[in-house]
Amino acid sequence: MITSRRQFICSTSAMAAGAGLSAFLPSSLSASPILFSAAENIRVAAIGINGMGWADLNAMLKNPGVQCVALCDVDKNVLDKRAAELAAKGVVVKTYGDYRKLLEDKDIDAVVIGSPDHWHCLMMADACEAGKDVYVEKPIGNSIAECRSMVAVQERTNRVVQVGQWQRSQKHFRDAIEFVHSGKLGKIGQVKVWGYFNYGTPLTSLPDGPVPTGVDYDMWLGPAPKRPFNQNRFHGTFRWFWDYAGGIMSDWGVHLLDYALLGMKAGAPKSVMAAGSMALNHGVDAPDTMTTVFEFDDFDIQWEHAIGYGTGIYNREHGIAFMGANGTLLLDRNSWEVVPQAKKMEAVSIQKASDNGLDLHTKNFIDVIRSRKLEDLNAPIQVGSNVAIVSQMGNIAYRTGKKLNWDAQKGKFDDAQANKLIDKDYQNGYKLP
Repeated sequence: MITSRRQFICSTSAMAAGAGLSAFLPSSLSASPILFSAAENIRVAAIGINGMGWADLNAMLKNPGVQCVALCDVDKNVLDKRAAELAAKGVVVKTYGDYRKLLEDKDIDAVVIGSPDHWHCLMMADACEAGKDVYVEKPIGNSIAECRSMVAVQERTNRVVQVGQWQRSQKHFRDAIEFVHSGKLGKIGQVKVWGYFNYGTPLTSLPDGPVPTGVDYDMWLGPAPKRPFNQNRFHGTFRWFWDYAGGIMSDWGVHLLDYALLGMKAGAPKSVMAAGSMALNHGVDAPDTMTTVFEFDDFDIQWEHAIGYGTGIYNREHGIAFMGANGTLLLDRNSWEVVPQAKKMEAVSIQKASDNGLDLHTKNFIDVIRSRKLEDLNAPIQVGSNVAIVSQMGNIAYRTGKKLNWDAQKGKFDDAQANKLIDKDYQNGYKLP
């Protein structure tokens, strides 16, 4: 069965709402509780709890000794709903509408950042400066400059920062990459990466309207340009607008391109070109259909995405194909397999996923908070930065309509128009950390 991101979020949240909260329930309600000293207990808060932030928090709470002590969201409707869900489990938390007030709370050891993408950089930087460890959702930044800034802040403060690329913790992904690195596929000249998603009803242009009751819209905008409220730019669908995110390229791209880069032991490409269109969506910025080619020295990575299909290359909704001279390894969230090329190698039958990547990923974060061995993180900020920058390069190529050459030494393109898109122009008095 193909699992979409939305299905995954919903199923994870549902499971977490049950068994996941046992980590901090009274011992009378939890079988054979594992007790931790006050020094070992980790007090967690979540900022941005409408989607993956909530799933991340609930996965984290499955770890013994982890307690949720605070929630923050600019939408009071969401905030009250989540607080009530915890209260129904016997957990009372502090609530905040401004994350900066939350970070002043000395009773918080670590924070989950699940806000829209354009807030990730500021929130992570402020959290590190406040002495908190951070689990930040992907993509880490909404520009190349933000990615660089986030790495610099983490390295200066030396906080534990895990990026929410949870596939890095999943066994079948690791096994697949180990096979790629074995050399059995032969020379790999091309890696195909794709996502053909059935995202439901396409967006149509909507008129601007009043800010919903309970929403602090100025805080939601933060460093983004001032604009009238529009429902298409808000919960969930904000991802289609450059002010706040980077479309499917940065949403799913950072998951799937990460494994393409890892398999090929690659950093930044030497050139990139892209083309796309608004096949179904209207009134948005990011293309719903897009093809991108990343050129490296002796191979290339091709990215494709489209909405409204539900199936794609090799009859898989999403995936990565390492195409070698001897065979092709196919990998997605559900399994991996090897298809031989002209009987040049033995086939590898479907190896199905057997674990919960998000649970393992959040456990890895908690374990490193306790050990302080940052080298044990499965997805440190440097990993998140590398793939987010590559994804941003794809978007910049699309926005300029040019083939762009990348100078790795200078960290910029050979094109002035493209270089202007490396930075993000912060508004409303906010400054890039």
